[in-house]
This record gives sequence, structure tokens and C-alpha cells, in this order.
Amino acid sequence: MNSVIQTIDLIVATPALAITLVALFGLLIGSFLNVVIHRVPLMMEQEFRRECEEYQSLENPTSTAPLTLSKPASHCPKCNSKIRWYQNLPVISWCYLRGKCAACANPISFRYPLVEIISAGLSVAAYLHFGPTLQFLASLGLLYSLISLTGIDYDHQLLPDRITLPLCGAGLLLSAWFGWVTPVQSIYGAIGGFVSLWLVYKLFLLITGKHGMGYGDFKLLAALGAWLGVSQLPLIILLGSLIGSVIGVVMIRLNGASKPFAFGPSLAIGGIISLFFGQSIMQWYLGMY
Repeated sequence: MNSVIQTIDLIVATPALAITLVALFGLLIGSFLNVVIHRVPLMMEQEFRRECEEYQSLENPTSTAPLTLSKPASHCPKCNSKIRWYQNLPVISWCYLRGKCAACANPISFRYPLVEIISAGLSVAAYLHFGPTLQFLASLGLLYSLISLTGIDYDHQLLPDRITLPLCGAGLLLSAWFGWVTPVQSIYGAIGGFVSLWLVYKLFLLITGKHGMGYGDFKLLAALGAWLGVSQLPLIILLGSLIGSVIGVVMIRLNGASKPFAFGPSLAIGGIISLFFGQSIMQWYLGMY
């Protein structure tokens, strides 16, 4: 035990070594987040089909092996060839393989190394911001969850309850332990986050007769409110709206027409900005008056 503590002290006392290890850890987690982004929607679809078959009492239900985050092993979706461990190294393998499957040359999306790089970059940013503290470790959980939700929502316009609800619960729990806000601020943040977007949703539905957003957005903002407190909600909503507007304009220019797009990634980016700079932005804004 003493040797472990001494090793940690040595790492902390050597900033370059600590940052390098944090970046490598972020790259490895980013590789796992790619699996989460890809498989969680498929797992949900498989579970939904199984529940439908059970409800309909089908005699010959679909005999598909349950999909998990670990099984089956990583493989090419085109040729089904198994991806070896040395072909699955974050960023390096993608560059070495030139973004193609080693067996069939099927293109591998650039998003895979991009997620890994973002995960590593945010991990380092969290370490530089919070230092070697429990807040740093907690922030990693928040950041990795937001990366996963961003990827899933971008692909499927879906924010799974299995991520948003535990994330909200963790924010409430940590506020009573060592969070950035008090338990009262966290509770009000969770309630305010959900209710504020729910009211916008209802108002938009009343005026236009259309559904402007999904309930997953309410739960994501509730989770951010639980982590960062009710005082950060206006900033997160403002940043999310501005980022969403920019994304909307870009999509209109690229697609030539307005199409529905996920609001979750904009909220997630707003939450990340608020995590690192929220207090500074609020102090600067209040200082103007």
C-alpha cells in the first residue's frame, strides 16, 4: 500500500509524467466510448424486440445472442474479421491502417480516432483544471458520459435513460460528498433543468403543434443541473442554444434544407464549457453590473 502511495506521489510530483498518463488513459477510455456509442443503441433495439416477442408470445422468437459492451469481440462490420489487439490501439492503429480494415479495406470512420482524441484532450483539461483531486476523478465520469451521449444522440437522436438517469443520480449523490455545489443547489438544478426544457417543449408544441425536442434532452439538462447547480442552468441553456443555432445553420447550408437535428450534443458542449469556465463567465457577467 505504501509503495502505491509513493508511486502516486511521484507521478503527481512530475507534471509531465502525470499529464502523459492522463492522456493515455483518456485515449484508452475513448476507445471504449466508441464501443458504447455504437453498441448501446443496438442493445436497446435488441431488448425492445425481445420484449415485443415476449408480449406477443411468439412460438419461435428470434434466437440472437445477447449483445453486450464486451461480447461479441470487436470485428469488421463488413467482412466480420476479428480485430486484433494491435489493430485496436487508440489513434495509432487507425493511422497505421490508413483508416481501413486490415482484411477487406473497408473504410473506418474518422470519428473513431476523433472520439479518442477528444476524450484524451478533455481528460488532460480536467487534470489541469482540478489537479489530482477527487473532483478531477468525478469530472472524468461526467465528461465521458457527455461524450457518449453526444455520439449516440448525433447518430440516433436518442439520449438513453441508462446513461442520463445514473448521471443525474451521481450528480445528486456527489453534491452531498465533495461536489462543486451544495445538495440544495444540486436538487434545484436537477428539478430546474428538467422543468425548464419541459416548459419550452410544451410551449413550442402548443404554438406549432410539433415536437421540438425529446424527453431525453430534459433528463440531460437535469443531470447537468445536478452536477453544476441551478445557477449554471441559464448559461448552459444559452450556450446550448447558440451552439445549436450554429449547427443548424451549417446543416442547412450543407443539406440545402432544414432537417431535424439532435439538441443533446449542444447541451453537452454547453455543460462542458460550464464545467471549466462557468464560474468565471458568471463572475465576469455579474461584474459588468
